[in-house]
Amino acid sequence: MHETIIWNVGNGTVHAKTLVMTWLTMLIVVVFVLLGVRNLTSGKPGKLQNLLEWVVDFVRSLISNNMDYKKGAAMLSYLLTLITFIFFSNMLGLIPNIFAPLFKGVEFAKLNHILGEVVMMSPTADINTTAALATLTIILVVVFGIKNQGAQYFRHFIEPYPVFLPIHLIDFVAKPMTLAFRLFGNIYAGETLIAVILMIPGIFVFGGAIPMAAWLGFSVFIGAIQSFVFTVLTIAYVSQAVSTDH
Repeated sequence: MHETIIWNVGNGTVHAKTLVMTWLTMLIVVVFVLLGVRNLTSGKPGKLQNLLEWVVDFVRSLISNNMDYKKGAAMLSYLLTLITFIFFSNMLGLIPNIFAPLFKGVEFAKLNHILGEVVMMSPTADINTTAALATLTIILVVVFGIKNQGAQYFRHFIEPYPVFLPIHLIDFVAKPMTLAFRLFGNIYAGETLIAVILMIPGIFVFGGAIPMAAWLGFSVFIGAIQSFVFTVLTIAYVSQAVSTDH
């Protein structure tokens, strides 16, 4: 669906469009937050400030509902960044690239090919992005586990008996894999189906725009749900790591 354009960086390579869309998502998140706190007040807040405060309270409640908030408060900022980044990433693939003609003559770094297609791309429709986010989650799990339990954190790999070590290792590896593939699969499938619908002849004739609008609305809903699921599972995995209950 998306042409893969490779940039050579030293001895490695990166997917150019994924990287550009990731930069765009980061820019959107920064602008969204700056606009929300531009006229910060404790009196009558604006709509964006209200929205940001709701997101903060929502993520804070997710932490407190799953674990001791004192143990999880340190990851509040990261989780806020995570849920907003994933949400806006999921939305990018639903936006028609109306600026494509502007990049037709831009040869620098093949931007005319990267940004000159019919549709934009969600960074989370690339398994590399979701795998990176899942890796950050599992690193967070280990860090908080060691922070709260010290070396005792690693004892759960051999409990109740050392023979269970392979099972615990499989479970440890499966967590980031399921996180990555669940997010990637849902977003990539949504983009693919939108592309297929757009290729149907006369889709916007005889009421065809109605099912298209319905599918776009459903895709927005799925994108929001997936950002929530990824965040709440990150909290749940950290909660398991800091828990001393057996």
